[in-house]
Amino acid sequence: MEKSRLDQQFDFFREIDKEKFIGRQTYLSDAKRKENDAEHAWHMAIMTILLSEYANENIDVLKTVTMLLIHDIVEIDAGDTYAYDEEGKKTQHQRETLAADRIFGMLPDDQAKKMRALWEEFEANETAEAHFAHAMDNIQPIMLNAATDGKAWEEHSVHLQQILKRNQITPLGSEELWSYSFEHFIRPNVENGKIEQ
Repeated sequence: MEKSRLDQQFDFFREIDKEKFIGRQTYLSDAKRKENDAEHAWHMAIMTILLSEYANENIDVLKTVTMLLIHDIVEIDAGDTYAYDEEGKKTQHQRETLAADRIFGMLPDDQAKKMRALWEEFEANETAEAHFAHAMDNIQPIMLNAATDGKAWEEHSVHLQQILKRNQITPLGSEELWSYSFEHFIRPNVENGKIEQ
């Protein structure tokens, strides 16, 4: 028997609960444990609502928030690839594409196409919304790393050049927020030795 639209939607909701179990390398602000993907997505969604006024271009906030809420769902199957894991990045796109096929494919066709298109738009990073979403995806962990006195940066012996390379695209979303992040979160941690030079 074919599943109803509501059955498909609730199957998807149950499946994405697994995002709460996907651990990241960024510590929560009290530095006692690391955040999970769902916490990361929630945090960026609120940041987008409040910081969208600093976007380089006018953005559709709901579209950007939706993009951020779904962009890491693929990690349920693909796992989290740490920002500075060069080996993991080699297979990341392939792993995440297969995951997108399966997970978004659980939804009714119209919603599956919509969510998949938003995920692909984020990945392509060519629109104003995708640019801002990437800025949030990069700035949120920088803020938390700074709030925890550089704990994860120290654990992974992160160098300034690695951070700058990863954030080459951040100013595309917001030059002002990138400048603020560099001056308030990154530079002080370079000066105190938490980020290696």
